[in-house]
Amino acid sequence: MSMTSTDADPVGIAEKLIACPSVTPATGEVFRVLEGMLKPLGFTVDRFLTGEAPDGPVENLLAWRTTGVGPHFAFAGHLDVVPPGNGWASDPYTPETRGDLLYGRGAVDMKGAIAAYVAALHGLPDDLPGTISLIITGDEEGAAIYGTLALMDRMAAHGLRPDLCVVGEPTSSQRLGDVIKIGRRGSVNMWINVAGVQGHVAYPHLADNPIPRLVRILAAVDAIVLDEGNDWFQASNIEITNLEVGNPTTNVIPAAAQARISIRFNNEHSGASLVERITALAAGEGGTVEAKISGEPFLTEPGALSTLVAGAIRQVTGVEAELSTTGGTSDARFLSRLCPVVEFGLNNATMHKLDEAVALADLRHLTEIYRLVTIGALTG
Repeated sequence: MSMTSTDADPVGIAEKLIACPSVTPATGEVFRVLEGMLKPLGFTVDRFLTGEAPDGPVENLLAWRTTGVGPHFAFAGHLDVVPPGNGWASDPYTPETRGDLLYGRGAVDMKGAIAAYVAALHGLPDDLPGTISLIITGDEEGAAIYGTLALMDRMAAHGLRPDLCVVGEPTSSQRLGDVIKIGRRGSVNMWINVAGVQGHVAYPHLADNPIPRLVRILAAVDAIVLDEGNDWFQASNIEITNLEVGNPTTNVIPAAAQARISIRFNNEHSGASLVERITALAAGEGGTVEAKISGEPFLTEPGALSTLVAGAIRQVTGVEAELSTTGGTSDARFLSRLCPVVEFGLNNATMHKLDEAVALADLRHLTEIYRLVTIGALTG
């Protein structure tokens, strides 16, 4: 394949991606730019739009290249970004290098990692056997309804199923390579509703105040200890995140009260079992529960994939990576249904912040790490 030094430079690739505004849910130019980088490398590219407002439409990109018989290695990520906010030292969509850092929204989370992987593709042997795919969504920072799940359906339609997958989330904490995520806790939000009967506070016998019953439910919820954690996961936790009555009048007993709770849970639970538990508890006080399960926990037990990634990190940086399951959810929770998956990427210190920035050296080191991981995954 023909290439130039600019084509294979992760900094230049990152600049091109950052220069395309792509606040979630993302569509359009940023996907066109990525497609233009992958097709000359021999990839088949399938771009498609799915979903409706308010969480769509979303654009996704699935790209794959097969060279002979061999394993299938996938790299997954997202091109959507969170809104930049006000107060940047420079325009968030005009990539700017100051000193040893490249600034711009998405530099770390996670256009920089996608740039590093595209650059890594240029350094692969031409005769490397097997299939390489890129699973890139525009719906990770938002509702995540029309993104990776839709891509998984698309992969099935094309007869594609990876054997191993790396998600390029910014997992590094203090320096590049110090943390690999091998799992994540699950997440569920629940809305507890208690209905009453509105009335005058001077005539309580003619009303039914829902607030005391909701307070008793929340006290019982707050007293729950779900678990003490285990070998790979911290303890699950329940947090009361909102309490709403909406009663502006001092002499009226309200007709309803609502609270919201959020549970982050490890692999000792499922979203459904937690919803069932809280529903039963609320029912004892006449309450009802609505729930949204954002993701189930997953764990890729330490093994061939984490060893491969850790070895590449050690070879390039000399850093010994820690295997971790901390932090929020990611799209790895979906991809773990297909194959072993770990997350590894850039330093996360500035993700979602003003003046998001990536170290130029980290982009180049990550490129080499991804190159070694891809070669190792395809050659065993």
